[in-house]
Amino acid sequence: MKITGADAYLCHFPLPEPFYPSWIPAFPQTNNSLLLMRITTDEGIEGVCAGIGFANEWKGFPDLIRVFLINRDPFQVEEAVKILRSAKVVGFRAWFIEIALWDIIGKATGQPIYRLLGGCRDRVKAYASTGELRGIERRVEDVQALLEQGFKGIKLRIRYPEMREDIALVEAVRAAVGDEVELMVDANQAWLIHGFGSYPVWDFKRALATARELEKLGVTWLEEPLRIRDYHGLAELRRATSLPIAGGELNEDLDDFRELIGRGCYDILQPDVTFSGGILMGRKIAAMAEAAHITYNPHTWTNGVGLAANLQLMGAIPNCTHCEFPYEPPGWVPEARDAMLTEPLWIDGDGYIKVPDKPGLGVEIDWDKVEAHSEKI
Repeated sequence: MKITGADAYLCHFPLPEPFYPSWIPAFPQTNNSLLLMRITTDEGIEGVCAGIGFANEWKGFPDLIRVFLINRDPFQVEEAVKILRSAKVVGFRAWFIEIALWDIIGKATGQPIYRLLGGCRDRVKAYASTGELRGIERRVEDVQALLEQGFKGIKLRIRYPEMREDIALVEAVRAAVGDEVELMVDANQAWLIHGFGSYPVWDFKRALATARELEKLGVTWLEEPLRIRDYHGLAELRRATSLPIAGGELNEDLDDFRELIGRGCYDILQPDVTFSGGILMGRKIAAMAEAAHITYNPHTWTNGVGLAANLQLMGAIPNCTHCEFPYEPPGWVPEARDAMLTEPLWIDGDGYIKVPDKPGLGVEIDWDKVEAHSEKI
């Protein structure tokens, strides 16, 4: 089998309401933007992948990647990983392309990817991952609504100017939902986007003080409390608190995760296969983490294709406990997040999300909708 083509669609799917992500302070996101690619083969099997977008920054990439992919065997994933490392030299973090190869491999073999990579589970416990900073009263109402929809766990964003504001929010939600509901907390301190609004920058002392307060509230984990490669600070923080520390969504390749694991930075690793090296890389990192008794719960806040790809990895590995389900009504809802799919992903009656079990990624693209909201490049 050989790759014969690579169609690219620069998509901007409108959100029903503006969404204000905590990681880009004061920025009103109005679209779910992405580069969707369809890789075709001489046997008529196609694979898809999607890379998160901001504006139109991917415009020059498709011509570059076509030069490297055409006439290659899609089963040679390791070779593709080397190519994607090369793409970084010219400024493209394009690990998501590897996902299309696994989609092809799964379709060629008639199996979902997770069964090819280990077949550990067919569903994962989901938690609703909120994305905005909101007032206490509204957030309590939001959380109660999420629980009514069947979620058993909720992730809160804490990125307020003062630590007392962060803790007050978590205290109020805990008081409202009781001790049985899992609460995760994300500080969004690993990577900082500057240029739109102000934001607090945590130092070690604030991270430690916050962790000790969250311990008392029975929080499941504290995510991204320090910078992405503050290996020393993260390791010290992990040793100083009983609260599990999570992160790693934008770290990439084996070197980064060798350091994070070897230095004891995290209890829970969260590399996203679209950001951190692809599905095969994710499988390797999961094995490294398993050997160190570390959990691997991927970040998934990209789009429906990215969520499906990460779910395939979650289904393959033994050290995954939770699936992040990005959900922040009214702006970021499954219909907008998964706008490129024929059917949005959702949880079952037990609060779990099923790993798509059709061959490959297990999801279908709504090409009519893609063409209506994209520019082919």
